[in-house]
Amino acid sequence: MKISVIGCGYLGAVHAASMAELGHDVVGIDVDRLKVEALQQARAPFYEPGFEELLARSLGSGRLRFSVDMADARDAVLHFVCVGTPQKRGEYAADLRYVEAAAESLLEVLKPGDLVAGKSTVPVGTAARLAELVRGKVPGAMLAWNPEFLREGYAVQDTLHPDRLVYGLAPGDEGQAARALLDEVYATIVAAGTPQVVTDYATAEMVKTAANSFLATKISFINAMAELCEATGADVKQLADAIGHDDRIGRKFLNAGLGFGGGCLPKDIRAFMARAGELGADQALTFLREVDNINMRRRIRMVELAREVCDGSLLGKRVAVLGAAFKPDSDDIRDSPALNVAAQLQLQGAVVQVTDPAAGDNIRRSWPQLDVVDTAEEAAHRADAVLLLTEWKQYRDLDPVAFGSVVRQKRVLDGRNALDRDRWEAAGWSYRALGRRGG
Repeated sequence: MKISVIGCGYLGAVHAASMAELGHDVVGIDVDRLKVEALQQARAPFYEPGFEELLARSLGSGRLRFSVDMADARDAVLHFVCVGTPQKRGEYAADLRYVEAAAESLLEVLKPGDLVAGKSTVPVGTAARLAELVRGKVPGAMLAWNPEFLREGYAVQDTLHPDRLVYGLAPGDEGQAARALLDEVYATIVAAGTPQVVTDYATAEMVKTAANSFLATKISFINAMAELCEATGADVKQLADAIGHDDRIGRKFLNAGLGFGGGCLPKDIRAFMARAGELGADQALTFLREVDNINMRRRIRMVELAREVCDGSLLGKRVAVLGAAFKPDSDDIRDSPALNVAAQLQLQGAVVQVTDPAAGDNIRRSWPQLDVVDTAEEAAHRADAVLLLTEWKQYRDLDPVAFGSVVRQKRVLDGRNALDRDRWEAAGWSYRALGRRGG
């Protein structure tokens, strides 16, 4: 099938390369010429395990190319919209400028029988409005909503082997025709027995934001328990292990620590609240405001804990921050809790050295006030405290004995409850973590 992918950021670039991997003829369209040139040369503009190899393979097959010219999408019969929907400046609501611009641009190349499939995360009601626009301008063209469920660090796997396919379709014949096209493009995935949820536009739009809101709630729940554990002397890791054995609850996303960040969960739950308010259903989602508050309090508490272990003052203390991306296996620093903490430590007088295996260049561009070094050992040189704030494997696997020879004071703050506490304490380190008893 001839496919276009509109928007070649994180979602779109991975989707375009994956669709070519499945055997389709794909053109990725983006307004950013530098990004397009990099992708065309098989250079990934972001860090994602396995993506650069997939990109090179798909380009080499001749089934994938990138362009800045929307006219190159004219031959496609299915157009995936994969542009960003960031949070509006000064508001909770999603900024739909890029989605609307993509739809307007597509009108120039759409033909009767073509399908526009939205993958961007949008507020409820967006798909119905765009469907009217498409039908009104190009009779016979169709629109579906096909949300993405990518996890950064697993994006290639999640695209080629998703845990479900969701189709938001118009009623009647249009919906059936749209489903046939989606089933054709995902034929390999459908044949593997992947569950399908076929529904209306509104439900499909809500699936992603509802899922992210649930995950955010689960993370903030265990972090609220961490606050109580600190007040009572209980241990949040053991608490999470105990309740996680209940299969109605499960252990995933019950890792107490610094909380969530990134380009999806924070802005998605805020946009969900904003849209509920517009629909007069804001009371249904008031709990998400506290979910957000709990999450932000974790960052404040980590700074307080760092001050405590540094004898009550950060002034002049050397602090190593291990990890800056919002999660491991990513270079994404959007709304990164780790960077927020690092900046606060510096503002309170600490001499902060930050390191991250993938995000160094992004930090230097976006946070020039922070001192970035290449290795954990450089960051920890003569440090008074070491903070693990993103749980990269190389940090979890550090040898606490050898690492202890680098620092001035053997004090580690485990912001992700990811280290082997017994191992570090046996090597002479004092160990502290959010929601854990002091050692």
